[in-house]
Amino acid sequence: MARANSVNYLLGTKFHKMAYVEFGNPAAPPVLCVHGLTRNGRDFDTLAEALSDQFHVICPDLPGRGKSDWLAESMAYQPASYVVALAHLLAVIGKPVAWVGTSLGGICGMMLAAAQNAPITRLVLNDVGPHIPAAALKRIRDYMADAPERFASLAALEAHLRLIHASFGHLSNAQWAQLARHSWRQALNQTGAGAFAMHYDPKIVEPMRAAVPLDVDMWPLWEQIKTPILAIRGAQSDLLLADTFAQMQTGGAQPFEVPDAGHAPALMDSAAIAKIRDFLNQG
Repeated sequence: MARANSVNYLLGTKFHKMAYVEFGNPAAPPVLCVHGLTRNGRDFDTLAEALSDQFHVICPDLPGRGKSDWLAESMAYQPASYVVALAHLLAVIGKPVAWVGTSLGGICGMMLAAAQNAPITRLVLNDVGPHIPAAALKRIRDYMADAPERFASLAALEAHLRLIHASFGHLSNAQWAQLARHSWRQALNQTGAGAFAMHYDPKIVEPMRAAVPLDVDMWPLWEQIKTPILAIRGAQSDLLLADTFAQMQTGGAQPFEVPDAGHAPALMDSAAIAKIRDFLNQG
C-alpha cells in the first residue's frame, strides 16, 4: 500500500515541495526509485509493491511532475536542480540507500553516486548510461513538443501513452490503465470545464527546446562511480546503445536485457523484478 509523503528542498531563494510515495517497513533497507523525464513516481508501484516485503521503497515525483511543486523558471528543469531536491530526500532518509533510476532518474543516480561520501550502496540504471546519442534526445524532445495540451477523457490520454511509450514493452491492459491513472491532472479550459492533461509542467521541455541536441558524454562521471551497478537495457533502445551497454559491462556493470522493450523497460514484468531483487540482495 502506497503512503503519501513529501520533503521540502531549497532551490535558489525558494523552498519547494517534492512529493513521494513509500511502501514497506520504514525500518527496512531503503530503495529509492526515480522515474524518467515525463513520468512520475507511481510508475514504480508494481516494482515497489513486489519489493516491499523486504525493503522500504521510496518513489519521488521529480520537480514539476506528479504531485511535486512546479518551478517558476523553465530553465531550472535541469538534472542539477533534480539532484538538489533528491539530496534533500537522501538527507531525510538519513541512511545508505539503493537506487533504481529510469532514464533521467538514472542520470541523477549517476551524478549522486559519483559524489564523494555518497550514501548510495547499489545502483540500478534502467536504459541509460554514460553516453546518450543526440538522435534519442531529439526524438524525446519532439514527442514532448508535439504532445496535445489536453485530452477529452482518461481513455484518450491512455491511448496517447500507449503510442508514445510503446517501447516500454508488452504491457497488459491493466498495466496501461495503471500508468494512465497516475498520469493526469485536471486542466480547465476557457469555459471552465474540466479536461485531462499530462501530470507534468509543460515547461519541462523548454531546456531541450533551447539547446541543439548533441551527444551527451558522461564517461568521466561514470569512472568516479565505485558503487556496484546493474545495467538494464531494452533490446531495441535508441538511448542506451548496444556498444555503450557492452562498454558498461567491461567497466564492471552487471547486464540485464529486456527483449521486448526499447526505451525504457517499464520494470513491471516478473523477470525484471526478480533480477532487481537479486541484485539488491547481493553483498
